[in-house]
Amino acid sequence: MMHMKRTSLVLACLTAVSLAVMAADEKTKPDNTSINERDRSSETQTSGDQSNSSADLKITQAIRQALVKDSELSTPAKNIKIITDNGQVTLRGPVKNAQEKAKIDQLARSAAGGAKINDQLDVKGSN
Repeated sequence: MMHMKRTSLVLACLTAVSLAVMAADEKTKPDNTSINERDRSSETQTSGDQSNSSADLKITQAIRQALVKDSELSTPAKNIKIITDNGQVTLRGPVKNAQEKAKIDQLARSAAGGAKINDQLDVKGSN
């Protein structure tokens, strides 16, 4: 009898904790509606717009290598989208802060060899 009460109590506690975790998870889901709408726009560059010309691929590769080599950048910053089309580079994705955004812009301009840079990076918490 005592064992059954203890088991019931443990199950009730686990259920309560599970429900609390699920409720907390529901509250923290991000609202990406505006970002999704922007990304669906035909005016927005996406990875599908990356050119396969050797010159554009070299620019993209040089920028990616510069970002990956920089030990101060966060993992999300190193994984931003770099889209090069006809010598024009678009940078997109989330970064931690304005300093990281400026660092990426500087690295991209240096690595791109004069290509035009369109910086569309989003500082987390500011969009």
